[in-house]
Amino acid sequence: MCQVGEEYGETPPGGQLPPRPSRELKCVKCKEGLPIVVIRAGDAFCRDCFKAFYVHKFRAVLGKNRLIFPGEKVLLAWSGGPSSSSMVWQVLEGLSRDSAKRLRFVPGVVYIDEGAACGQSLEDRAKTLAEIKQILQTVGFPWHIVALEEVFSLPPSVLRCSAQEPSDTKGAYKAAVGSFLQQQHAPAQGEVHLSQAGTQDPLSPAVPPTAAQIENRPPTTAQTEARPPTTAQTEALSRLFDSVKTLTAKEELLQTLRTHLLLHMARTHGYSKVMTGDSCTRLAIKLMTSLALGRGAFLAWDTGFSDERHGDVVVVRPMRDHTLKEVTFYNRLFAVPSVFLPAIDTKAPEKASIHRLMEAFLFRLQAHFPSTVSTVYRTSEKLVKAPREGSAGGPPDTPCLLCMCTLDIDTADSATAFGAQTAHLCQTQHPTPPAEAPTTPCCSTGVGRAQGCCQGSGPCRRGDTRACVIEQLCYGCRVNMKDLPSLDLLPPYILAEAQLRSQRARVLQEMQECVVEDRDDEAQASEG
Repeated sequence: MCQVGEEYGETPPGGQLPPRPSRELKCVKCKEGLPIVVIRAGDAFCRDCFKAFYVHKFRAVLGKNRLIFPGEKVLLAWSGGPSSSSMVWQVLEGLSRDSAKRLRFVPGVVYIDEGAACGQSLEDRAKTLAEIKQILQTVGFPWHIVALEEVFSLPPSVLRCSAQEPSDTKGAYKAAVGSFLQQQHAPAQGEVHLSQAGTQDPLSPAVPPTAAQIENRPPTTAQTEARPPTTAQTEALSRLFDSVKTLTAKEELLQTLRTHLLLHMARTHGYSKVMTGDSCTRLAIKLMTSLALGRGAFLAWDTGFSDERHGDVVVVRPMRDHTLKEVTFYNRLFAVPSVFLPAIDTKAPEKASIHRLMEAFLFRLQAHFPSTVSTVYRTSEKLVKAPREGSAGGPPDTPCLLCMCTLDIDTADSATAFGAQTAHLCQTQHPTPPAEAPTTPCCSTGVGRAQGCCQGSGPCRRGDTRACVIEQLCYGCRVNMKDLPSLDLLPPYILAEAQLRSQRARVLQEMQECVVEDRDDEAQASEG
């Protein structure tokens, strides 16, 4: 109990208390080395033990899920940030000859230049790309650089999911490992492994290169750099993001376009898996943000280890067990190269967007309650990927036009926010007029023209563009599209796919009506 007249001693000069004596100043793992990193209270690691702890986390999450088969091509989505840079470095060290349990897949790296969406000048973008190329040549993997403006030349097939037959993942993985080991141990007489200039065998690369090796290394041949975007594409992308009213909608739109471009790159170059560098901290923020944006039905796909919504290309998140603090310490201790790039929310105030608000909220809680991020993250692990029972309206396999998640559609008379939106949409849709010769050009020429827009049965109507797109979106994407005044500024492949789906749905409805009329006529004839 505190006494009224008790004296506790004076505070030392400077207001800082002397350090409290600790009973152990040794690493909690080896009990010998001096700790240099404190992950949590009581978890102090030396340099070697921290590296083993960090690497084990990365290998364990891959080994536990068994989704990446030996010899499979995996595309590493690298943004230049600390988390994705650490992921690329983990793969580089995991493929080295000195690794105890070597990774067996074939990696490639892709970088998307988002400078136009973030308002960077051409000079700044050129400097950034020069730095990016230098780091990619350091890594030695096949790499690809593409500008975000390329979304204006994507085909509509990007938004179509390729369904795959369900298979026994565990049995298929064991069979793939056995076949791979037989190929590795089979003696090949007279076989000479020749490597191209500047490339390595992806299954048996050397240890991470040194600075002297980097300088003397010839340029990598397995590299693709997209042609520079045209002025029209850059202006179209700038107009699109400038027209969005809120920063929240801008961040969601940027994430959507980035995902579509990653899918196109993976399918074009034959990659079946895409690795992203989402850390535990970033996924916790994303979970809370998705709840606020009305994407609660898709949390298991948005924050889980694997995301199979695209069918033939699976997105995996191997860094989901690493906190941002651990990533920062590892990159600092082991000199992992990264690039600081301004984002679309750089220098934005705390309440500028829902993403920024949730980030500040979780970081403030984390400062006082160190288990906040881990608690939110562990909650995401318990989410199950299953459609809601009893969803009404629409075919079950219809995906959202933007996020490509299965539409969880409610009918217009449903007592939900989605149902209210559907009822309002039905009231605002205009009746379809008879096909007549258009008095004005169907679509304007240029970058913003929808591919195949005039290939339908009649002229396209700008008044129906919003209704045509909105009716094919999930609730969260509908909320974001409210902040986009004109949907005509969207990339052409989105508008073309929306029109194609609408035409297909109209034809199916007409066929069903004809079938119903035929059945009614047969019933009346049988009664007569």
